[in-house]
Amino acid sequence: MSNEQRRFGIGIVGTGMGAKPHALALNALRDTVEVRGVWRRNSEALARFCAEYDFPAAPDFDSLLADPGIDAILIITPPNARHDLVAAAARAGKHVLMEKPVERTTEAARAIVQLCDQAGVKLGIIFQHRFRAASKALAAHVASGALGALQAVHLVVPWWRPQKGYYDQPGRGTVAQDGGGVLITQAIHSLDLMLSLTGPVKAVTALCATTGLHQMETEDFVAGGMEFANGAVGGMMATTANFPGGAESLTLNFAEAGATLTGGNLTLNWMDGRTETVGEASNSGGGADPMAFPFDWHQAQIEDFIAAVREDRPPLSNGHTAMHVHRLIEALVRSGREGQRVLVEA
Repeated sequence: MSNEQRRFGIGIVGTGMGAKPHALALNALRDTVEVRGVWRRNSEALARFCAEYDFPAAPDFDSLLADPGIDAILIITPPNARHDLVAAAARAGKHVLMEKPVERTTEAARAIVQLCDQAGVKLGIIFQHRFRAASKALAAHVASGALGALQAVHLVVPWWRPQKGYYDQPGRGTVAQDGGGVLITQAIHSLDLMLSLTGPVKAVTALCATTGLHQMETEDFVAGGMEFANGAVGGMMATTANFPGGAESLTLNFAEAGATLTGGNLTLNWMDGRTETVGEASNSGGGADPMAFPFDWHQAQIEDFIAAVREDRPPLSNGHTAMHVHRLIEALVRSGREGQRVLVEA
């Protein structure tokens, strides 16, 4: 049976908060995808997850790597538990689809990308906001050149996360487990989407702070100015201290039109008076429930990853594209810490 005829085999590592949309998406793809095993150290949590989604439990990670029917490993662990898992999967010749961020620091993320390159396996990074219908429509407009040159960018991520039940969780919002606060854990989605549409940022000037609404090690508020490599300028604000939380908004002002993505909706206001809208009614996870969003964005990304493996091409969202947002976040944090303009690593 050819690779195109049989179901694509996936093994899952991790069943925490971020696993639900993956599980729902994989169940929706059962005709073409087979979850051949799930592994987590906590056996009780593993049993509950597998029973809820009708997946088989694996006795250990090595059994997933030894299974010839598994094409890829889906890793949904905290970022501090990634490197050794990815290294073992790559050695076993398994492709890797992994939750954002790649790792806690840019240096550690680069090491993971390099080891997958050296092993010749695909590395996909989950940035599901790229796969919304509105995001794909705007990407097509940008690629066509019809919008003209980009001039200005405005990004706002006005989210809320409570202290109780969220930041009180062990390790949440720490450098050791998460690698940082609102930037690398929440706003990274919107920043990645922004970069996929604008191209790289060359320099930033930022303010990073922790408000009195949270007791946490890292930042829950960031505001900054951005200078883009293509000459555009922009501003961004990201927070988890905006109760009760709202939809993120990205506005791109081009020579021929202004484009605004709000949650899953796109509005194009053309300079000649035309207006276009593309949208879907949905939540985005901006409030107290981080998982309050549809699973179809994950489904679309999983489908792209499988197609990339079978067509031997990079996934749309991969380790190399993820490095752009890692470098931007590192520069924003450094600028906030040093109180000065910082160049973004090219």
